[in-house]
Amino acid sequence: MGKLGEFEGRISVSPGATDDAKVIKEAVSGCDGVLVVLVPRGMHGYSTGTAQAVLDHAPPGARLVFSCGWHITRDRQDAYSRRFRAKVKILGWIGRLTRVADLDDQVEACRRVFASDTRWTVVRGSELEEGDSQGLPVWSRHVGDPILESNLTRRVDFALFMVEALENDELIQEAPAIVGRQTPSALAHAAGR
Repeated sequence: MGKLGEFEGRISVSPGATDDAKVIKEAVSGCDGVLVVLVPRGMHGYSTGTAQAVLDHAPPGARLVFSCGWHITRDRQDAYSRRFRAKVKILGWIGRLTRVADLDDQVEACRRVFASDTRWTVVRGSELEEGDSQGLPVWSRHVGDPILESNLTRRVDFALFMVEALENDELIQEAPAIVGRQTPSALAHAAGR
């Protein structure tokens, strides 16, 4: 794990599949906060296995921050564009056809998180791009909110939001959809205040 060398002594690494309950049990032991990427990889319930292992083995009271895409909805109040729905449908079909990804698995994983009584947050990310940080992303409870229209977040800022969510109690049991702070839709929203 050479790329994590600068964090030696500050973090521990538990190598293995994230849907392996034994690996997760070791990894989350004694943790106050856990960051989890729900990857819909393969056709064997990888996201669901990961979420369930974290829910089962994280210490009581631990802050759990999960990440996924905008296609996840908590309360069915999200308003998706036709283009977005078509893209999800096509990518989901291709993923299942090639057996590379199963978006329905990510949906099930999040359903389990939403039903739990843990201190969770599910961060729903827009499309990602590389680049320098633009600052902490802005968020809304529902996709379709004009602030999210730009549908773009810097990868580094997505990570920043997840880390910030660990200490933001206002995000407990929320599923914020995020977008970059410097995107046109976020700037327009800020100017309209």
